[in-house]
Amino acid sequence: MSGDDEKIRLDKWLWAARFYKTRSLATEAIKGGKVHVNDCRAKAGKIVERGQLIRMRKESIEMTVEVMDLSDKRGPAVVAQQLYQETAESITRREVAASQRKAAQLNLPPPKRPTKKQRREIIRFKQDI
Repeated sequence: MSGDDEKIRLDKWLWAARFYKTRSLATEAIKGGKVHVNDCRAKAGKIVERGQLIRMRKESIEMTVEVMDLSDKRGPAVVAQQLYQETAESITRREVAASQRKAAQLNLPPPKRPTKKQRREIIRFKQDI
């Protein structure tokens, strides 16, 4: 954990808080517009301060966290979780989205391998093209 006078870049903080595996992935996400600080699009070099709200989207998951502490060193997950606190509304949004994804998966038939006859038809179809 850093002192009050230390300045931490956004990409470095996201990496230290274990949201991204590497700093370059964090920088890519920031450049891609997937990370917002206080509802404004941010740059990788933005200085992170305590109390800021960071909204990020990773794949289909969107979460909003409040910066609780600063660190530029990547440590164990237990330490990284102390750097931020997810907002209550973010938790409920994630849970609702997860349940919707599960419900959508239940409606899909399980994937099956094609039978020998179906494979032959696929091969014939591809050869005709």
